[in-house]
Amino acid sequence: MRSISVQDYLLAIYRLQEGEALVSTTALAQRLGVAPASVTDMIRKLHRKGLVEYQPYHGAILSPDGERQALQLLRRHRLWELFLTQVLGLPWEQVHAEAHRLEHATSDQVAEHLAEFLGQPVLDPHGHQIPASDGSLPLGPRARLIELEPGRTARVAAVPDDDPEVLRQLAAQGIVPGATIAMVDWDTVTGSMLVAVGDQIWAVERQIARQVQME
Repeated sequence: MRSISVQDYLLAIYRLQEGEALVSTTALAQRLGVAPASVTDMIRKLHRKGLVEYQPYHGAILSPDGERQALQLLRRHRLWELFLTQVLGLPWEQVHAEAHRLEHATSDQVAEHLAEFLGQPVLDPHGHQIPASDGSLPLGPRARLIELEPGRTARVAAVPDDDPEVLRQLAAQGIVPGATIAMVDWDTVTGSMLVAVGDQIWAVERQIARQVQME
């Protein structure tokens, strides 16, 4: 269980960090659903193991070794998500939780056989890049929906995968990988983005727009 907890922390930090920005204990506590004091204690342990770089009262970022381990775990997770949707036919809003359980029990050898079985895929069902076996991301960095300016159009590359309700909402709005979106304007009352998908206009909350990747 201790090893699984370490893996969860590494992956949570990886998902939260952007570039070289430090991840706060508060953000980690919210992501993992634990007390901030527990997060601080674990971060200190990970720092001693050389898995994170930690600045007290500021936050943490993965070390090169920590990032390598996080990407290995992310590779297993996204391969399982693809297997569960493509082979077993599970809905895309259900596979995140199932893949989370499977990723911890998957060896590197099994992960490589799984990748071979699936045809060495580069994208998971939600459009996220599957890290290669060496930890590299095949398609490089992407923009975010929230960066799209009014009047501009872009294609959806990936959507957030860890909240079933958000996935169902985005699917109902047609905001799925491959869809073309036009930025209309900002809602001055709610602060949401107003976007056009086909002939429909939808409101997208800022926190969701930050997670939708575009190309």
